[in-house]
Amino acid sequence: MIDNRDRLQTLLKSEGIWLEPDACLERDPGPLPSSLAFDRIEGMLLGLAIGDSLGNTTESQNPLKRKANRGEIRDYQPHPYAGNQAVGLPSDDTQLAFWSLEQLIADKGLVPQNLAHRLTSGQIFGMGQTMRQFLVHFKSKKRAWDRSGVPSAGNGALMRIAPVLLPHLRNPSSALYADAALAAMITHNDPASNAACVAFVHLLWQALQLEQPPERGWWTRTFLEVMTPLEGSSRYSPRSPLVKFEHDGPVSVFAAQRVSEALAAESSVLDACESWHSGAYLLETVPSVLFILDTCGHDPEEAIVRAVNDTRDNDTIASIVGTAVGALHGAQALPTRWREKLLGRTTADDDGRVQTLIQEARQTFWD
Repeated sequence: MIDNRDRLQTLLKSEGIWLEPDACLERDPGPLPSSLAFDRIEGMLLGLAIGDSLGNTTESQNPLKRKANRGEIRDYQPHPYAGNQAVGLPSDDTQLAFWSLEQLIADKGLVPQNLAHRLTSGQIFGMGQTMRQFLVHFKSKKRAWDRSGVPSAGNGALMRIAPVLLPHLRNPSSALYADAALAAMITHNDPASNAACVAFVHLLWQALQLEQPPERGWWTRTFLEVMTPLEGSSRYSPRSPLVKFEHDGPVSVFAAQRVSEALAAESSVLDACESWHSGAYLLETVPSVLFILDTCGHDPEEAIVRAVNDTRDNDTIASIVGTAVGALHGAQALPTRWREKLLGRTTADDDGRVQTLIQEARQTFWD
């Protein structure tokens, strides 16, 4: 098994990665239950692709205008790239996550240089500005993988990070957190992004150990106990003039305050997420994901539907929420209509590739 812990320590000492060297990076995540079925892993991966596909036709729209035009979205929308059929098609969320999984399978673990090459080797649908900058750094400027990441607090690394968990399923150790940090920094070398990616992988690992939905507040508490020390004293402020909250500090502090207040006020998902503006900026994405999980995580369909309808960067927020509820509830708990109509593409015409990669991952890392 590939062990990247020494590589991470070298980068931490040289300040090549924007991350605080906290002891949580050295914790043992603990073994997964012997009763755990692969259905939970499959649910984690399918939930990512399903959430992305449900949201990507209405991405970045004002939730109220979206609802006025489309009504409540509970199924895939007609898509021009599928003959106007109402089927699940990907955006960059699914592509980059499953290209990551494909490379992890090929290498039987994380080889950062190889992953960087894989992320730059195909046409990306709906590529964000940070990813464009990363491509320029890695391909045109010929930078090494550990010097190509952009100092961006966008959610582009968080949306694709879940597959790094798979090589550790049978042999858990703190190498899990090293892989999460290194895979994250390839594209987004930023304190909030790196810390959020490690925290999300930790959250997924903990969710896989649960036998039933946790109590309200568990998702936020479990995520922030790791993100907060790793993010350190970084400073981020609201970017949207619609946000009435003042803040100049860590994303984790903002999320803790806002989510706690929204939970106490029994706010709706729409009202809460609109109050901090649910875009692709981690100061907005992180509290949106955590609030949805803490209010709707017991119901995987409703959690994904609320992310799709009540947030602005709805494909990415729904893909992250879908990843988490899929890990908790498993693939069979996701609606059959969503699973059956998911084309499973990672390129323009490779139907079924998502499902194939999940089965290859099972053979490589599980069976």
